[in-house]
Amino acid sequence: MNKKKIINDPVYGFITIPNELVFDIINHPSFQRLRRIKQMGLAELVYPGAHHTRFHHALGAMHLMNITLENLRNKGVTISDHEFEGALIAILLHDIGHGPFSHALEFSLLKDVPHEHLSRIIISRLNKEFNGRLDLALEIFNGTYSRKFLHQLVASQLDIDRLDYLMRDSFFSGVSEGTIGADRIIKMLQVKDDELVVEEKGIYSIENFLSARRLMYWQVYLHKTGVAAEKMLIAIIGRAKQLIQKGENLFISDSLRIFFEREIGIEHFAEEPHILEAFLELDDYDLWGAIKLWSKHDDFVLSKLCKMLLDRKLFKIEVSTEPFSKEQKEQTEKAIAAQFGLSMKEAKYFYSSGKLTNNAYHSSDKNIIILSKDGKVRDVVDAADLPNIKAFSKIVRKYYRCWPKEIA
Repeated sequence: MNKKKIINDPVYGFITIPNELVFDIINHPSFQRLRRIKQMGLAELVYPGAHHTRFHHALGAMHLMNITLENLRNKGVTISDHEFEGALIAILLHDIGHGPFSHALEFSLLKDVPHEHLSRIIISRLNKEFNGRLDLALEIFNGTYSRKFLHQLVASQLDIDRLDYLMRDSFFSGVSEGTIGADRIIKMLQVKDDELVVEEKGIYSIENFLSARRLMYWQVYLHKTGVAAEKMLIAIIGRAKQLIQKGENLFISDSLRIFFEREIGIEHFAEEPHILEAFLELDDYDLWGAIKLWSKHDDFVLSKLCKMLLDRKLFKIEVSTEPFSKEQKEQTEKAIAAQFGLSMKEAKYFYSSGKLTNNAYHSSDKNIIILSKDGKVRDVVDAADLPNIKAFSKIVRKYYRCWPKEIA
């Protein structure tokens, strides 16, 4: 069987699968599951074109990694074939730990379990299945391999993950402000003392990259309507969990039921192997199927929320630069309780408030380093001759609250 396939990607054109090991990983059920998980959660309710998946993103990131490593080799950076393959696999599998709706349910379906932790567990599991052939990929993913730049290409403030998701998400959402010069940035990458750096002439491309990332967060990832939809989904999960844990016989897939009957933390994945098996069977369709049936359930709170989400009758959302008062929250919850004939405890499912934060560059975390012509290295903030990049490191906070539009 010919395993050196070519895939036609709408963003980059043709992507080549480089070898049989990568082909077998892509064909593995744990990876194919990513076809059924949307890259941007519920963003399609705001941007109808945003139907792309984690599968698209993983293949795109692998493609950019391939181009990047070839460019570094052409600049004289020694990268063995084994390291090349390990880096490709590490970026291919970097998001394999995502659950349904990607980031939207990362901390509600599970108890404080970031997807990176699950990716690490799943890569380790795959490594056993492939008889240790993913050892180096796992080291690169974990950041324990001696050549630091390979991990930086997988996870840093200028990694291949971000280059692809900005290009891909702006393409599918139609938000042109997210467009970046990924080709130019890749051409400007270099390695010094086994650390990833950017050649000085690429600094304006980095400024554009950080600006695009900041705009994509406000316009797409933190779009207020998308935030309202996510809060409704989280409320649905919370109500369904409560009913199931009280003994209510809700329709739900067997795999998903495990995560509703009790709180599952990272320790349970090590102690109970069947939990990982169940997680690897989950995708967006488990929840959409349940939500469609729950919309006709006798419980008013659950059915009302589900029907609203299915019909796109989303919460009204108010955003402010100042926190909302406790009195505002209590007043709105009382109005909800009165309108729907609910208890104050039940009314809380129809109200959400919180904080949105956005800073395109974390000046103290895995810095972007600029390499000047004289061989000196500086943080991009110090190297920039314009104040824009310095401003990107400032954390901007906004506060929101949302509730059904029919409540006065």
